[in-house]
Amino acid sequence: MADVIRPRTLKGFRDFLPEAAIAREALIATAVAVYRSYGYAPIDTPALEYAEVLLGKGGAETEKQTYRFDDHGGRDVAMRFDLTVPFARFAAQHIGELGTPFKRYHVGPVWRGENTQRGRYREFVQCDFDTIGTESVLADVDTLLVTHDMFTALGFSRFSVRVNDRRVLNGLLERLGLAEHATAVLRALDKLHKVGAAKVAEELAFVPGADESRVAAILDLAGLVGTNEDVLAALPAVVEGSATGEAGVAALGEIAAAVTAAGVDPARIVLDLSIARGLDYYTGMVFETFLDDLPDIGSCCSGGRYDDLASLYTNQRLPGVGGSLGVDRLLTAMEELGLVEGRRTAATVLVTVFDDPGRMDAVALAAQLRRAGIAAEVYPDVRRLGAQLKYADRLGHRLALIAGPDERDAGTVQVKDLASGDSEVVPRSEFVAACRRRV
Repeated sequence: MADVIRPRTLKGFRDFLPEAAIAREALIATAVAVYRSYGYAPIDTPALEYAEVLLGKGGAETEKQTYRFDDHGGRDVAMRFDLTVPFARFAAQHIGELGTPFKRYHVGPVWRGENTQRGRYREFVQCDFDTIGTESVLADVDTLLVTHDMFTALGFSRFSVRVNDRRVLNGLLERLGLAEHATAVLRALDKLHKVGAAKVAEELAFVPGADESRVAAILDLAGLVGTNEDVLAALPAVVEGSATGEAGVAALGEIAAAVTAAGVDPARIVLDLSIARGLDYYTGMVFETFLDDLPDIGSCCSGGRYDDLASLYTNQRLPGVGGSLGVDRLLTAMEELGLVEGRRTAATVLVTVFDDPGRMDAVALAAQLRRAGIAAEVYPDVRRLGAQLKYADRLGHRLALIAGPDERDAGTVQVKDLASGDSEVVPRSEFVAACRRRV
């Protein structure tokens, strides 16, 4: 007998069984519906890109995490680590036919060779939306409102979209004489929520010129708390004399005003000067989204403005802004919060089969349901009813149709609600309406 290869998956990678795959599809479908409601259009890009395309401005940390290799043609290629950099390449390549501004959404897997943890894998799906070709703050506002509406549509009531503008910190660093070390400061601040202020202070102390008073000023800015109005009132003194910082404060003021104009609870979209985002390509507004009931799971949707990213691939100025939904991390959160139904089938109704004469009848009943827009599955074998109902319960069908010899003779169908156990017998002409009422 030949040796059998042991079935196993790589660390950081996973299979999706139907229960998880159905939940993920539902999450993505909800997000896509929100994107489309704001006018975003779908695109797709290859999983593999030339390494120079992906690594042109990701930073040293990104390069360490990127899956990179020579393909069979001797080309230096890499697997995309996010959907933003490929989009910048895409826009530079196709903007002549797309026009500006251009709004897109993109759902696809990305790969990062980083340490695994709860809700974080080496292969995961991102669900991005971006606007390119405009510097208007209204595009930033769009990004934040999409994020808010998406989390609301997914069933979350306790969450916050936390917003900053990198120009505010850059303005402070200009005043402190640390502007040339902005990247190191941003990288340190990006860890604030994970390691705390003391650890960040230790890291900032290694930045040339960052003495104790300068480190304190940086952490004071990151620690500003209060209402959006309170934060905005405190910022002008922090960036006074820096045109960069003043532009950032003005943009945050417009964002706060737009949130109010849109009728969004200001506790849902919050100005937070501790939000930094570690990637080098962000230039203005940045944001992260946290769940109040699971704060330690990290940000489930993040992004910001990247006005210079496309300049790697074109001389045409293509400022952009957008966000990325961490599908797998959010799915983990939804499972922990009981927001996932746990169904193993996409069909709502199971049509049972009692005997050989009833097989074609079952096919006909299921076809009627599908034509009415109700997903239905026919049980494939003639088995006792209890076994078929047990199958339906295990997979998560909501209803079962029972049409045995007695029902066929009477011209009726029994509709059984599998959650409550209730049943009703209805005329054959009315069974579709009966199912629709119950689902």
